[in-house]
Amino acid sequence: MLERQLVRDHTNLVEKDLEKRGQEEKKNEVALFLKKDAKWRELKKESDTLRNERNTLTSKVKELKAQGQDVSSLIGRAKKIPEKIRKLEEDMAALQAETEKTLMGLPNILHDSVPVGASDEDNVVVREWGARDEFGFDLKHHGQLASELGLADFERAVKISGSGFYFLKGDLALFEMALQRYAIDLLIEDGFTLVEPPFMMRRKPYEGVIDISEFEDVIYKVQEDDLYLIATSEHPIGAMHMGEIIEELPLKYAGVSTCFRREIGKHGLDERGLFRVHQFNKVEQFIFCRPEDSWDLHEQLIENAEKLMQGLGIPYQVVNVCTGDIGTVAAKKYDLEGWSPREGKYIELMSCSNCTSYQAARLRIRYRGEDGNRLVHTLNSTMVATSRALRLILENFQEEDGKVRIPKVLREYMGGRESLG
Repeated sequence: MLERQLVRDHTNLVEKDLEKRGQEEKKNEVALFLKKDAKWRELKKESDTLRNERNTLTSKVKELKAQGQDVSSLIGRAKKIPEKIRKLEEDMAALQAETEKTLMGLPNILHDSVPVGASDEDNVVVREWGARDEFGFDLKHHGQLASELGLADFERAVKISGSGFYFLKGDLALFEMALQRYAIDLLIEDGFTLVEPPFMMRRKPYEGVIDISEFEDVIYKVQEDDLYLIATSEHPIGAMHMGEIIEELPLKYAGVSTCFRREIGKHGLDERGLFRVHQFNKVEQFIFCRPEDSWDLHEQLIENAEKLMQGLGIPYQVVNVCTGDIGTVAAKKYDLEGWSPREGKYIELMSCSNCTSYQAARLRIRYRGEDGNRLVHTLNSTMVATSRALRLILENFQEEDGKVRIPKVLREYMGGRESLG
């Protein structure tokens, strides 16, 4: 959420940012916040005055008692003060909860370089990499090819779990693990600490890392408990240091986990494929840092993802996500899109976001600065979502005889094998 002081001191900035996002209607929420926040500060001032009065009366009573004077009237006044303070604190707590709810509904302040646009069609291409191969034969659908090679089973997965699930078998299962290990090794080499997080989170920490209203239809909830299955390791890692003051920064984590998504209201499930599914594995980059370092680190995160794609040899483009497509939490986001030769277009593989202090404000994650404790900045980026990467490898490295070349960087993880099938 936005910091209170930011909204108080820079109201015009917040309102202009809402205009940029096309969310002018939320200016009413800003006005409501300012009104309630002013009332809260008024009550706090009154409460502080009463506390001072109580302390003064207590000292006066001691002084007059020592002189043998009558203090009954002073004691009577002092006895009424705690009840007044209690009532003020109740009103303050209610206003605090209301203003915090309003703050959590306001989006992050966008970086100046975020392009203005209405949808993903307005995202701006930053750079492209790789030559697109020409194929002299008709490419098979990746799911069909994996099934024909005996390396995946979609029908039985649908039979036991429903659409959007799959079995990986034999060499393709090993290949998926090789992708994970390749991504992990690259990150460890770059100073990241490997983390396997819990696969379930309570609602309160989850609300700290996402706008729950945006994700409500995407994440699975365990109804009997206050628990949600994680949609990405970014979420539990982001909440990992909630309520803490971090002594040394930056903290760089490589999260590896299974991810669970309902994918309701998206672009349709991949019932016989690996692209848009309910369950998949992902390696994630996550950084806690000082504010002055976050924009350089944002560029480093997307470079790490590009290094992996270049190692695999898959053509891609990086886009700067526009105001209408960026969501609530990020101040700036890159998407990395890989080339699908079968569809003749780029498809989204990875997202890389700088969330500035937005998540840290919700979770109260701070560091010791020269002028006191300050909020950290948080950044996240996909390193590899293996199911999506598998799809593009099955397409880009497909051969006419039905085999699939294994990218050179993965062969050491596959016992030196050069192809699947």
